[in-house]
Amino acid sequence: MRVYILELGILAPKSLSPKPSTVCGVLSISMEGGSGSSSPCPLDKKFSDQIAVLLSPPSPESIKDYYDELMKTRKCNDLKINFSNSSGKAVYAIKEFEEGELVLKDQILVAAQHSSNKVDCLVCSYCFRFIGSIELQIGRKLYLQELGLSANKECKESLSRFPEKACTRVLDDIKTHSVSNGSHGIGSSTYTNSKDNSIPTEVLHSLINGNMSLPYTNLFALPSIFDCPGGCKEEHYCSKVCTDLDWESFHSLLCTGRNTEPSKRDAILKFIEHSNGTNDIFILAAKVISYTILKFRKLKRLRLKDNEKRAKLDETDFPLLLEAWKPVSMGFKKRWWDCIALPDDVDSSDEASFRMQIRDLAFTSLQLLKEAIFEDECAPLFSLEIYGHIIGMFELNNLDLVVASPVEDYFIHIDDLPSPEKVEAEKLTRPLLESLGDEYSVCCQGTGFYPLQSCMNHSCCPNAKAFKRDEDKDGQAIIIAARPIVKGEEITISYVDEDLPYDERQTLLADYGFRCMCPRCSEEMPQT
Repeated sequence: MRVYILELGILAPKSLSPKPSTVCGVLSISMEGGSGSSSPCPLDKKFSDQIAVLLSPPSPESIKDYYDELMKTRKCNDLKINFSNSSGKAVYAIKEFEEGELVLKDQILVAAQHSSNKVDCLVCSYCFRFIGSIELQIGRKLYLQELGLSANKECKESLSRFPEKACTRVLDDIKTHSVSNGSHGIGSSTYTNSKDNSIPTEVLHSLINGNMSLPYTNLFALPSIFDCPGGCKEEHYCSKVCTDLDWESFHSLLCTGRNTEPSKRDAILKFIEHSNGTNDIFILAAKVISYTILKFRKLKRLRLKDNEKRAKLDETDFPLLLEAWKPVSMGFKKRWWDCIALPDDVDSSDEASFRMQIRDLAFTSLQLLKEAIFEDECAPLFSLEIYGHIIGMFELNNLDLVVASPVEDYFIHIDDLPSPEKVEAEKLTRPLLESLGDEYSVCCQGTGFYPLQSCMNHSCCPNAKAFKRDEDKDGQAIIIAARPIVKGEEITISYVDEDLPYDERQTLLADYGFRCMCPRCSEEMPQT
């Protein structure tokens, strides 16, 4: 059985590296922008009162009501969430769990596939299931792999810096047919393969266009492809349900399709390019702001429907923004530039300068996002203080988004066939596998925020772990019991590698703002 251990982590500049969620604590708020200087964003001062309210910790009653409703909606009948001012949120078992038993399957609040991973995996932009067909997955990946390895420096650099843009441009330039119910085909092309042992271009065309079937792929059927309703080529879906949910929750504000006003589309593209060239955590932050704006709009429509005499919102309508923000308010937050782990190659004497550079990087990203989707009624969301805390929430609570590749399953199936079926099948599949090389098994990879999983506290001797199983085909977080769990016991996971020595674990956990006093650490703590 193939399994994927999911990791949680501190996000470093230019990367999304592993570790996990954080224990909840009391959030202190200062409007100085962190790192010892005032904020360069004028909105921080203009909306300081509203920002302070948005970032203030929710009341215990609000936390209880929110999570009680969430647990009820998601039918998590075997768990409960408690909250205390001293230790924050914690998840408890209300039944016994056996080792290996599923403890929690948590849906994503907001997530994104890593931009570089889009070259390897075509997945639903909402639930992250693989889509299309095995033939399309293989053909598309090999085609883009060949382009990335070609002598064309411009194409290679484009793939490395902005892979989803390059993928879209290349495929859009050469398509003449369709795949499934979307326009993802490849027809005649001026591009040529660069490796002597590569698959002929016409074979890749046939795989992508659906004109060539591989043996036994009927056993690995994938959902059909649904295109973005806004006409962009970047986002694709596994169903109309996911299409509509993503559009209504995030994408309608961030779409770069033909239905988006040109100046806005250009601004969104600039924001995306900057994110892909620096840190794609900014894409996650943009999705959080889009989510909040769209939910605010929905609440506004409902309120205006109830009271049609009020044509627009006024200063008394800030509670609507607070209500839209509520799911985000539950996540533990600090400013990104204050809580980001200092990279190994940055000397401690340069820490202040490093953190200032990170703040300025966030401000540049925020300015680009503001050009793209700013709304006056939601102006506090575009302050650097809010933006920094949103990114910091992912810094401290992110979980790896991992979905196993059906292409790996397919080639494993072919390898397990008895002779002579295997010999016959490999006449077609062996050249493809050899051309893919070690990349044949690359899974969908990204980062997500999961509202229930993020409530789980750390222990260096945890009783549960994030663990993807064969049957988990989408981006939901999977938590299973690492050992038997008794009724009433707190569910804990490890934010770091439990095999590390005591001092190394404590150093890593300091990035989360606490000193671990779990039973193992208490036992291993040096005696003074």
